[in-house]
Amino acid sequence: MIAVIDYGSQYTMLIARKVKELGVKSRVFPAGSKIDCSNQNIQGIILSGSPSSVSEKGSLMPDKSVFESGAAVLGICYGMQVIVSSSGGVVGRGKKREYGKGVLKVNGKSLLLDGLPGESRVWMSHYDRVLEVPEGFSVTASTDDLETAVIENTDKNIFGVQFHPEVTHTEYGTRLLSNFVFNICRAEKDWNLGDWIDDTVEDIKRRVGDGKVIMALSGGVDSSVVCVLLSRALENNRFFPFFVDHGLMRQKDIERIKRVFIEGLSIPVTILDEKKRFFRKLKGVSDPEKKRKIIGNEFIKAFLRASGKIKGATHLAQGTIFPDIIESAKSGSSAAKIKSHHNVGGLPDKLKLKLLEPLKELYKDEVREIGIKIGLPQELIKQHPFPGPGLGVRIMGPVDSRKAEILNKADAVLDQELKENGLYYDMWQAFCVFLPVRTVGVMGDARTYENVVALRCVNSVDAMTASWSDIPHKVLERISTRIVNEVEGINRVVFDVTNKPPGTIEWE
Repeated sequence: MIAVIDYGSQYTMLIARKVKELGVKSRVFPAGSKIDCSNQNIQGIILSGSPSSVSEKGSLMPDKSVFESGAAVLGICYGMQVIVSSSGGVVGRGKKREYGKGVLKVNGKSLLLDGLPGESRVWMSHYDRVLEVPEGFSVTASTDDLETAVIENTDKNIFGVQFHPEVTHTEYGTRLLSNFVFNICRAEKDWNLGDWIDDTVEDIKRRVGDGKVIMALSGGVDSSVVCVLLSRALENNRFFPFFVDHGLMRQKDIERIKRVFIEGLSIPVTILDEKKRFFRKLKGVSDPEKKRKIIGNEFIKAFLRASGKIKGATHLAQGTIFPDIIESAKSGSSAAKIKSHHNVGGLPDKLKLKLLEPLKELYKDEVREIGIKIGLPQELIKQHPFPGPGLGVRIMGPVDSRKAEILNKADAVLDQELKENGLYYDMWQAFCVFLPVRTVGVMGDARTYENVVALRCVNSVDAMTASWSDIPHKVLERISTRIVNEVEGINRVVFDVTNKPPGTIEWE
């Protein structure tokens, strides 16, 4: 197993997942954990990044067992700075921040960088840097702005990189991690998603026991996978999935729930009509965090009301995945909060049902792979991600049924055009955003003063980083023309060309 020590990075679980993709078990440990390689079968240790600085008072540092364990150690970003600080080197502020793409230049022979070309693209996200390299370490790579991008102490099997090899924007990041896991740690492949599926079904049986589970089914990939896993683990008289129709879903979502789950998989899904309740609670609310909390709370209340009709209900299942947790700062005390997710941000303190989240340590691409393995249809597996709060967080400002209807129609046009032009499945996500502004236009020789929608189309692998997707101008023009002509209330369409970071995929 490879141990990943978490210092609050947004990418900690991504590191663990990358190791698992290589076919090796990995586990995340909190900062300060004692490492016992003999009892825990740990062959390597990776120190994660962090939003903190090693120069700050009270900064998180590893237990001394990390460096005394005999296991190879790799520090990433903050993790590298921890290594330097713990080994007698000096870390301090650089002349400028480095966020985004950089070019890594290999300076000489390196165990960690074996097989990498002389120059390659890496992803930076740091302010601190190494000012003095500790005794026994050599510098094996640099960038134009950073002399110490990679350090190695081959005698002690300790390595550090100032960039993030775990993100897809680092060109040879997987090769670097593979070098560490196999060539340095000498780990063996012994983990796969097939085993995860069988183990998870058995874990659900064990955790639920003789209880009953109600399920938060949205029809998206995450909750759909959880629904099938639960149906495999439990009989129908102990599993009760509910679909909440809150008026903020996409067109035909309810029809697909009926066709795929009720008719196709014989899973008895109950559809709850909650539209009036949600719109009443959201009336006049503009703040995105308040909207998410309201929607989250109403979701929970809907399930609590439903569970009152299910005698002996003990568990509430949700399709929470790890990006939801880390963006909500639930992965550790030092993680930086980005936004709340309805699965993790709206739970009441005195919830009477136990929470069941089988996917909470997985990323979207892993969930999709599991969905294929358990037999879900391609139309569901390949659909674009859709937020739990639905159109509620794609309507900027107060939410009402008219705006939801307008946005739903615009989104349907975008969806149809992307599919007809063979672009939909090449993108990670594509959707429309209703903006809280009105603009002057001319339609039918008359002045209009209507609303604006923004098109958001991105490519990603794990939702942790994303690049905006280019659309051929002719297709983009047709989408804009159709939305303005066919959706009453819209007279202007704009296109979002922001990457993540610095932006997020969703606007709220």
